[in-house]
Amino acid sequence: MVNQSDAPFRLLTRRYGATLTYTQMLDSHRLLDDLDYFHFHLRDLQSTHPDHWGAYTRPVVVQLCGNDAQVVVSAARRVQSYCDGIDLNLGCPQEHASEGHFGGYLLSKKDWPLVDAIVSAMAHSLTVPSSAKFRLCPSANTTDFGRLLEHAGASWVTLHARYVSATRRRQGAADLDAIRELKQALAIPVISNGNVQTFSDVQQNMAYTCADGVMVGKRLLGNPCLFSGGVVRDPVLMALDYLDMCERLGDVVTLKTMQAHVRYMIKFQCARRPWYSKFRLALDACQGVGDIQGLLHRQVRRWRGKAGRLVDVGAPEGHGRSERETSGDVDLEDLGDILDRCSLDDGSLH
Repeated sequence: MVNQSDAPFRLLTRRYGATLTYTQMLDSHRLLDDLDYFHFHLRDLQSTHPDHWGAYTRPVVVQLCGNDAQVVVSAARRVQSYCDGIDLNLGCPQEHASEGHFGGYLLSKKDWPLVDAIVSAMAHSLTVPSSAKFRLCPSANTTDFGRLLEHAGASWVTLHARYVSATRRRQGAADLDAIRELKQALAIPVISNGNVQTFSDVQQNMAYTCADGVMVGKRLLGNPCLFSGGVVRDPVLMALDYLDMCERLGDVVTLKTMQAHVRYMIKFQCARRPWYSKFRLALDACQGVGDIQGLLHRQVRRWRGKAGRLVDVGAPEGHGRSERETSGDVDLEDLGDILDRCSLDDGSLH
């Protein structure tokens, strides 16, 4: 997820049950040609050293985009020492991917030889495993494309079973039958992506597709604890945990990214609260981490109108603050209404 799978957020999802995380999609050309870009993302990878964060830091997969085998491999070599795998993005539907001819716009059959060359070069040139994440092929059999990736040397593949569309990226249900067919055809692990809103969806998805894992993307932005087994945690507590990690990790996240993450978490459970529009305006006016923390501690507490200090029973053992202000905003009925209005999900791994 571009500009959203930063190190603090990856750690947050790992604390709450995800077993493997991906970086955001990184531009191979910029990793080689733009020193500021390279050093920013290198800091992101280096900031979560196991000596400080233990088991939550790894495994992590770096996702790259590109359409030139030599460029992709050269970029991968620059970061392979800081990750456990390199993934080639073959699913990005955004307009800039169309303009740059990468991501989901390499799925046409005419581009299969190019994809084969890139994945083969990754598999034979890197010291960590390589994989590919892709969508349904528009003019050919998706399972055949999966076979091509397997033959080229991919250690595993992930299928987001929707077609590429710049304007309707997640509209409609993902085709889980396509994932099931792919799993039956390949010998390498297959990861399912799509149609996950709750933890029970993860279980049902795996049972139906027989996939080796489930990847979740946008849904985690609002509910980072999705993989924790169905427990819905207070969004303010999760947002404060995220901001605490931003402070501890240093200069690895922009203010805009922090604001976006906090907005997603609060919106997921509180979008229908009468104070939510005021919260958004106040969040946009924040100038730093301290301002956002103050907003959550003071204004949001006042707007929620539920004073009191309760133990956050949902926090993983040994992590987070032992006590924080909570309220009745973790309302499963309200949450269900919000989920019903939300679109289905896309692309971090359990």
